[in-house]
Amino acid sequence: MKALFTSSVSRLVISASLCLGLLSSPVSAQQPTPDSQMSASNPEPGQLIPSPPDLAASSWVLMDASTGQLLVNHDGDQRLPPASLTKMMTAYIVEQEIDGGSISDTDMVSISENAWRTGGSRMFVREGTQVSVENLLRGVVVQSGNDASVALSEYVAGSESAFADLMNQQAQRLGMKNSHFMNPTGLPHDDHYSSAHDLAILARHIITDFPDHYQVYSEKYFTYNDIRQPNRNRLLWRDPDVDGLKTGHTEAAGFCLVASAKKQDTRLIAVVMGTNSDEARAAETQRLLNYGFRFFQTRKLYDAGSVLNEARVWGGASDTVRLGVQNEVSMTVPRGSADNLTARLNLPETLHAPIKAGQQVGTLEIKSGNEVLGQEPLVALEGVEEGGIFKRLWDSVVLFVTGLFD
Repeated sequence: MKALFTSSVSRLVISASLCLGLLSSPVSAQQPTPDSQMSASNPEPGQLIPSPPDLAASSWVLMDASTGQLLVNHDGDQRLPPASLTKMMTAYIVEQEIDGGSISDTDMVSISENAWRTGGSRMFVREGTQVSVENLLRGVVVQSGNDASVALSEYVAGSESAFADLMNQQAQRLGMKNSHFMNPTGLPHDDHYSSAHDLAILARHIITDFPDHYQVYSEKYFTYNDIRQPNRNRLLWRDPDVDGLKTGHTEAAGFCLVASAKKQDTRLIAVVMGTNSDEARAAETQRLLNYGFRFFQTRKLYDAGSVLNEARVWGGASDTVRLGVQNEVSMTVPRGSADNLTARLNLPETLHAPIKAGQQVGTLEIKSGNEVLGQEPLVALEGVEEGGIFKRLWDSVVLFVTGLFD
């Protein structure tokens, strides 16, 4: 009787080999055998992957930009001075302010004496002049201008210290667990630190949250005040697939680089911290990116709006609701292993009306062997209104009876 009245289970395992056909085949409810699942620690023949390169650096990570999954991690959570990689957070906050309408890229910013006097790398703004937000943002990203960073921080928050508060709030919101900022420039301070993993998280948000602003990170030159300065990211010249993001250097931090590159449908983010020269940071980052593109690939698993299950709804005007994903789901995996992924729908035992369209009712879990590679919200693709009193009463009786047979 329970089988008669219940058409969904709390944990439905589906074979990703069917899902990767972009749902051209019916979803199977049969759980794959362990022998058909690929384990990262015990790959199948033909899917062997060498160890990641051992870089001449303090720490490094390689991240899949589509999911945030770390493909390579060497001391990625170690707290280190980030130098001018700090300016990624400065730029992110400014881009957020522009996108939210609080400021405009055409706003003119008055340059204070404090901004003008800031040492280190400079955009060469002049005290008492006005510079557009757009130009200052290029001064931060392309020229790594400390003066431009201070000017923007003062314009957005009133002071450097107030802006640092915003930076730390953003870091917490983004899940950057090993970062603390004291200034918008990255100039040395004992309580100013970040990690390779955190900076990869930040880079991913820069790319995905504000794509209209991202092109500035690929600009090779910027001229202001008749001074033409090159972007210090050497990979912009060496690798046509690289389109960002930022360099950093101080004596304490060494030479650091956050770079992102895209080939076909695969975008990777590499963070390398603590190399001993400008050339080394470029070469080591290139090695990491080459490794990632050689041995990993991104596969689209589900289109946005894909129907993954039709679940029973209790007490509703309709007896069922279609469940799926709102956004496209992609995953970066070792080459040749995508057909061995499995997917699991995690649902509650019962779903009760009313249910709103877009409401999250569970999770979609993508696994390789026993390793969970990623999770996505499982949502109702349509709304289900509450049923009439007799429908609700009948469903209550059915639930009570099926409960007796549990």
